Amino acid sequence: MSTKSNSISRRQWAKSTAGLVVGGASVSRSLWTPSLWGQGAVGERQSLNRFPRMVQEFYVRRVREETGKSDKIRASLQSKSDAELYVKTIRHHIRASFGPEPERTPLNARITGVLERDGYRVEKLIFESRPGFLVTANLYVPTQHDKPMPGVIGTCGHSSNGKAEAAYQSFSQGLARMGYVVLIYDPIGQGERLQYVNDDLKSTVGVGVREHLYAGNQQFLVDEFIGAWRAWDGIRALDYLLTREEVDPNHIGVTGNSGGGTMTTWLCGLESRWTMAAPSCFVTTLRRNLENELPADTEQCPPRCIDLGVDHVDCLIAMAPKPVVILAKEKDYFDVRGAHQAFEQLKHVYRLLGVEHQVQFFVGPTYHGFSQENREAMYQWFNRAIGIQKDSPETHIKLEKDQDLQCVESGQVASLGSRTVFDFTSDKALDFKKQRSELAAKTIRQKLADYLALPAKRVAPYYRILRPRGSRGYPHPHVTTYVIESEPGAQAVVYRLGQEQHYSRPKTEVKDAVLYVSHHSADAELQADEWVRRQVPSDLSQKAFYACDVRGVGESKPDTCGENSFLQPYGNDYFYAIHGIMLNRPYVGQKTLDVLQVLKWLEQAGHERIHVVAKGWGTLPAAFAVLYNETVTSITLKDGLESFHSIATSKEYNWPLSGFVPGMLKELDLPDCYTLLKAEKDFRMV
Repeated sequence: MSTKSNSISRRQWAKSTAGLVVGGASVSRSLWTPSLWGQGAVGERQSLNRFPRMVQEFYVRRVREETGKSDKIRASLQSKSDAELYVKTIRHHIRASFGPEPERTPLNARITGVLERDGYRVEKLIFESRPGFLVTANLYVPTQHDKPMPGVIGTCGHSSNGKAEAAYQSFSQGLARMGYVVLIYDPIGQGERLQYVNDDLKSTVGVGVREHLYAGNQQFLVDEFIGAWRAWDGIRALDYLLTREEVDPNHIGVTGNSGGGTMTTWLCGLESRWTMAAPSCFVTTLRRNLENELPADTEQCPPRCIDLGVDHVDCLIAMAPKPVVILAKEKDYFDVRGAHQAFEQLKHVYRLLGVEHQVQFFVGPTYHGFSQENREAMYQWFNRAIGIQKDSPETHIKLEKDQDLQCVESGQVASLGSRTVFDFTSDKALDFKKQRSELAAKTIRQKLADYLALPAKRVAPYYRILRPRGSRGYPHPHVTTYVIESEPGAQAVVYRLGQEQHYSRPKTEVKDAVLYVSHHSADAELQADEWVRRQVPSDLSQKAFYACDVRGVGESKPDTCGENSFLQPYGNDYFYAIHGIMLNRPYVGQKTLDVLQVLKWLEQAGHERIHVVAKGWGTLPAAFAVLYNETVTSITLKDGLESFHSIATSKEYNWPLSGFVPGMLKELDLPDCYTLLKAEKDFRMV
């Protein structure tokens, strides 16, 4: 999330990304950037979009249902033993969401410079959180206090200059002036740790949020989570801090704001050595973020967390019975109502444990940010936890220039040959490919269904018939619109073209049919895409033609998360894809279910032979669905993806998260699916 004036702005987010590699081959940029489909206009016609809130409300119902179960479990705790069991259980669930810890490898820490200041010094530190993966940090060491001193790990929010941002310098310096040893490190994609740089060491994709999404989305393909990577940086920072003789291991805190509040929260759930914590401007509830249409970075959305019953508060509960203060803001976009709910749930668990005094809630009056009132609330909480009294150090803060805090002469670890997140992603994809074995057809279908989270049983789809619209300029003059309910609250929209008016259920005398699964909008593509128009039979008396929008495109393209956000990296297509991952229901799996239900509906209408055609984003749900349908005799895919491996091993890619199947590369890839289709159907990719 953007946090302040020098962060990536929402206006900057509106700029389209450049460069596209699909299956290792260049693809027309116009297919993926805001074009006539992205803007929703064809000529003077407005593209049909009659269900723009459908996906949002579907997700709201699902998330309310799942988080409601977790809320009831927390509320049902009635004794100390109940609370202890919950703490133990939720720690296990958090680890299951974030994945196993990597190997602890040598830090190879080195100091590249020192700033001597009144009462403290700043050491410029570089260490390796993973082999060859460099982390830049500043270590603030008091020089006029007795050893050992309490230590604090500082985690940064979304600032382009990372640890040098004013608020983060301020709290690091403030704590140091009170006698704390503070280690604050640059996040991945910020400060001196840009992952995608050109010859001038500038980011090619955008600092902060854009780098987080670009690297993090790709990681899902190899079963990694960038939130766990960023938390591991913090854990290794703690490993280094505890090597310092100046530090008292009995008093170790963690704090940060916004994206740093995220990391503080995650670190509370993942690391047991903290003795106190103060997350700022992050803690709320996942339900509030969804209901308020608030996109969050990839690292803020742990995989399967909602399915596992893990919310923000659970990472703080995992700290029990150690001191935790939730720092919020009245005017924050992280809903303070959710922060208050989290505090009440946290307090309930601590009360059962007999340590209610170890939790506190502070709400600053201003907007999002680690402003002075929140910093001072953090100082007071840490001092209280340690048992000391200190005056506020804020009047003595003197900010440094960014370049004076740099650990690398060039200002970027790339110039030192640091490995990048992508390097590790590509290596893991290559390892998976070497380890994968040839699978039988039945096994491919079983494993794919598991990765897509397809339901084992599907009910006969209920459908509606909408009143006809005027001529849309399709290859045939008349169209009947059917709304197919693929599951409660989720719908696919299907057009049936005709030479004459038709107001009722599909005719059954035509046994052959073509089903087109759209890229972005069946309506727009039938009007303006010549390739799509050529797929429409000229004689509909011999072969019927249907065009389909699965959920989230075309007729149900969301209008949430900001105006015209659909094709933007932080827009609503990403928003629902990442929530699908948190629910353990990949968005592309949901879309596959839509196609399956439409095919079932066509069979019920009397069609015995179906040719499926799909383009772009529609190719994956179409191909996956056809693997489970015997009525389909042939399938044609245009501008489809050759493999997920090609995405995982391409530094530049532009296939959306909504098309990714997390972790699938461990056991199979798209070529396995395509080979099976070739063996059983008339299959073509064009």
